[in-house]
Amino acid sequence: MPLTVAGITVTDPLGISLEVIGPKPNTLAGAPVESAHEIYAEGRLAIGVWEVTPGSFTTVKNGVSELMHFIAGSGTIVGNDGTTTLIAPGVVLITPDGWSGTWHVSETVRKVYAIVATG
Repeated sequence: MPLTVAGITVTDPLGISLEVIGPKPNTLAGAPVESAHEIYAEGRLAIGVWEVTPGSFTTVKNGVSELMHFIAGSGTIVGNDGTTTLIAPGVVLITPDGWSGTWHVSETVRKVYAIVATG
């Protein structure tokens, strides 16, 4: 399914080449490595494709809210409030500013994201 943002069309977000960012900070288990390709950025909005290899790590959303649409992989995301989200293709998750939790990735996860700076 094509993804079109500001006149830019990505016909295969599963096949798009990503740039390695490096080891995931706040790792609890394994050696997760993240990669990404930013498709669009303007002002407070950034849209792209992101991927992380298996492992567990914590995340805190400070100053941003994010919409995630998972397109590959598996695992769980557990919010500090106890809410558990299964990661699977087709799942959509929104993490508001202030959200925190732990990712447990069992199979490399790829998502399309939209991040909005809230500050």
